[in-house]
Amino acid sequence: MKGQAFGGPPRGPYRRGVRFLRRRWPVVLRLALWSVLETGQTFLTGYALAKALDDGFLAGRESVGLGWLGAAGLGVVVAAYGTGRVYRAVADLVEPLRDTLVRQVVGRGLRDADGGSVSRLTQQVEIARDTFAGLVLVSRSFLFTAVGALIGLFSLAPLLLLVVAPPLLAGVALFVASLRPLARRQERFLVADEGIAGQLGAISPGLRDVAAAGAEQGVAEDLDRGIATEYAAARALARWGVLRTAALATGGQLPLVLLLVTAPWLLNQGVTPGALVGAIAYVTQALLPALHNLINGLGTSGSRLAIVLRRLTWSPGARAPEPDPEGVRATVPDGEPALQLSSVTFAYGPLAEPVVRDLTLTVPQGGHLAVVGPSGIGKSTLAGLVAGLLEPGEGVVRVGGRPVRGQEAVGRRVLIPQEAYVFSGTVRENLEYLRADAVGDAELLAAASAVGLGGVIERLGGLEAAVDPAALSAGERQLVALTRAYVSYAPLALLDEATCHLDPVAEARAERAFAARPGGTLVVIAHRISSARRADRILVMDGTHTLCGGHEELLESSSLYRELSGNWGPADPKDRASHPALPARDPYGVDPVAGPRLAGDGGHVVAHRAVGQMQAVRDLGDGRAAGGE
Repeated sequence: MKGQAFGGPPRGPYRRGVRFLRRRWPVVLRLALWSVLETGQTFLTGYALAKALDDGFLAGRESVGLGWLGAAGLGVVVAAYGTGRVYRAVADLVEPLRDTLVRQVVGRGLRDADGGSVSRLTQQVEIARDTFAGLVLVSRSFLFTAVGALIGLFSLAPLLLLVVAPPLLAGVALFVASLRPLARRQERFLVADEGIAGQLGAISPGLRDVAAAGAEQGVAEDLDRGIATEYAAARALARWGVLRTAALATGGQLPLVLLLVTAPWLLNQGVTPGALVGAIAYVTQALLPALHNLINGLGTSGSRLAIVLRRLTWSPGARAPEPDPEGVRATVPDGEPALQLSSVTFAYGPLAEPVVRDLTLTVPQGGHLAVVGPSGIGKSTLAGLVAGLLEPGEGVVRVGGRPVRGQEAVGRRVLIPQEAYVFSGTVRENLEYLRADAVGDAELLAAASAVGLGGVIERLGGLEAAVDPAALSAGERQLVALTRAYVSYAPLALLDEATCHLDPVAEARAERAFAARPGGTLVVIAHRISSARRADRILVMDGTHTLCGGHEELLESSSLYRELSGNWGPADPKDRASHPALPARDPYGVDPVAGPRLAGDGGHVVAHRAVGQMQAVRDLGDGRAAGGE
């Protein structure tokens, strides 16, 4: 059978169901024969009651009345025996369906490398089996119950059949007419609901990245569209669901009302009181419950079965997936700067003092900017503005010529914060997280080697090795986050103290890798002066005004930058002179010691806080232990 048939209109599963039943006609015949016993029990429900009243209790012959009631009780026992045999026949009908579906799912999984096969085997196949069994039982029960009740009504008095049959048939016809539209709308609702679940499943683990990319508005709009679609589908489903209630009221409850309303007329036409009571018993004890089960079972479970069967048997064939529009490298238009801030002012509250005041800055494509300044001066605030996490009170921030909080700028920037985000999964999954397309091994390993993650990947066991975030050091987690950003398509990389847990050598390697990335632009919130010296330009923030320029230029023009630079002096240690230590005023609590050529100097820093709060050994200038210096 071609799987394509199940990708078409809803009638596909129903036609296949009919063919399935035809091929198993002996089982269907056995099911029908045992169900005849249920027809007999239904017939006795009203007929025996009518005879017990008319020929027994109302005629003063209690023994006759009790005899008819005993016959009705015996009918219940016989029907119970038949019901047991019915369940066996249903099992013989249902299990082959399950086996057929399992073979199709396994074959599809092996042929198409379908990753959803496990879910289909463990959940959807069982749903189809259980639902199909329920539908067979419900449909069979209504059919044989209705036949028994209608025969009983005709046997008691043909006029009773004329009162009960028309509304019953009208209710069934109304329900059958609503089946296909109801199934289509139920499937639309389920698809919309699954779409929202899929969106939330993708968004929830990456909320931090959504915020870092400034994509809140776009993500919210996508969710709003999904919710609106599900709401519209739910309204349409509810409107058609009203027809089910109307069908039940027409076919199951209206006959009872008509019997009560026409009772005087029926009695005048020769219908006996016992026959009238028997007719009421047929409606309330047989027809109404059977119709209720049919409508609720076939109306809901039937649609569910059709949807599940369509998904189990549909095969995608050789059709390739549509390309992801996000799976292309974002580029900055020619002539546009990678980053541009125009008269930007930002304050944390309408009455607060601005943290960033009237800042104008341009970073060209391929540029390398370092931002330095004392702690709390606004460097991370600036990073938040560039990343789109914060909205300026005044001025405009543009990334690649696009407004920073617009959808078009989302793919043009990537923020790597100080606290690296690493999740449980494989190394590959962590590194590919910001890419919509699959990334080859060669590209991932090249990126890891450039940033400095290669040794960690080798130690973990390769790209397919499992990652336990708690088992990685803070520096290793930062290398994972840096490599992930390096692999992303975003041309602007923003490092907000993203290397603070790396030693100077590893930090330099990572920053140089980002600076050399083809088409890339790098902005570093520096926590070491060495980061600033590697940049093309340096932005010095001091709270009142900002200066931007090269290292040598700022040494001449900015007293704050000179203080931040301390005794680092020229890059070549041979050209360094001896300088005394500066006053203990650094807001980080770390002060430079005397310069080279003084006894005991190891290029270290000293902390005027507890020794336990000093930087790690690998962060010290020569990589050695402090040793009491």
